[in-house]
Amino acid sequence: MPPMTAAIPSDSSATAPAGNRVSARVGSISESATLAVDAKAKALKAAGRPVIGFGAGEPDFPTPDYIVEAAVEACRNPKFHRYTPAGGLPELKAAIADKTLRDSGYRVEAANVLVTNGGKQAIYEAFAAMLDPGDEVIVPAPYWTTYPESIKLAGGVPVPVVADETTGYQVSVEQLEAARTERTKVLLFVSPSNPTGAVYPREQVEAVGRWAAERGLWVMTDEIYEHLVYGDAEFSSLPVVVPELADRCVIVNGVAKTYAMTGWRVGWVIGPKDIVKAATNLQSHATSNVSNVAQAAALAAVSGDLTAVEQMKESFDRRRRTIVRMLNEIDGVVCPEPEGAFYAYPSVKALLGKEIRGQRPADSVELAALILEEAEVAVVPGEAFGTPGYLRLSYALGDEDLVEGVSRLQKLLAEARD
Repeated sequence: MPPMTAAIPSDSSATAPAGNRVSARVGSISESATLAVDAKAKALKAAGRPVIGFGAGEPDFPTPDYIVEAAVEACRNPKFHRYTPAGGLPELKAAIADKTLRDSGYRVEAANVLVTNGGKQAIYEAFAAMLDPGDEVIVPAPYWTTYPESIKLAGGVPVPVVADETTGYQVSVEQLEAARTERTKVLLFVSPSNPTGAVYPREQVEAVGRWAAERGLWVMTDEIYEHLVYGDAEFSSLPVVVPELADRCVIVNGVAKTYAMTGWRVGWVIGPKDIVKAATNLQSHATSNVSNVAQAAALAAVSGDLTAVEQMKESFDRRRRTIVRMLNEIDGVVCPEPEGAFYAYPSVKALLGKEIRGQRPADSVELAALILEEAEVAVVPGEAFGTPGYLRLSYALGDEDLVEGVSRLQKLLAEARD
């Protein structure tokens, strides 16, 4: 008698009631729109199509050599072949504390630091440590696509507060107060911003911080683009500007953007010791320690100077000015000049409903799909960031590709007709 075998049914819906196979908690989480656009662009490119991708938010530069060499040496060191503390290598936590004082003037101890598998894990674990079911988090929009999903996964409720191009994508204290309820526990504050590149001036950072402090709110602030600011804009760390908020403030950061290390997956949480300890306990069960090799590379990065990022900034600044100029040359497109990060976030609301190549895109999702198919340019629609009617374009790509890609947009969108 042959052995009994089992197989996964080709149509699982035929064998189980709908909705029972995947938990509601995880089933409600959306795919990362930015990664999905990047994956589609790469797949089309692999199939031979000359797609230019403005989707992924990662520098096009290699990780600096001295950082790579530190990783090579770590591979050869047997002490890194074993488990290490779940919260991070002690020497890396100390170096992150030193780097934080050096770069933003914020004094913390190693015990205030948790090293995570990239910024996304830092964000989720921090929210998980702060939120109970039903707690509300005020989320200025446009927001990075991962924020609301992390909040929901942690049991919280994201409450968007929308700003647009007329205010440089900066929310006001009055808007924040209007969104506050008795369930509000946390304010998310991001400057420089992904996806808009907005950088709040110091006086606005202070106003927002004092508002949160006076109302007893927690603040999570994402500082991963702290070094990527241009022109007269300046980065201001919220707990430095408003010291009385420090005991209710959590910072997330990482090496990805500053040192062109997106694939190394090293981020961190800085916060009050009780929150950091709780998040560390969570990580001890979820993933244990971050890869020791990647941690050794991060140690070299944060312990070194900022020469590499200064060189990248020169290129980003040049591309920033080019992409804004070229986008604003398109009828129906309005693109404020971003002051930080490496994204442009133009409004395309005036183009929606117009005929382009026989189609009338009703929203920015349909417009982005049309642009990919007809111009072979990958952009991310504003729906992914909580504000339909916009597109996000990362200018962290080569100068020639940038000009070619936006030129294709200019040519395609010039065909728009009523």
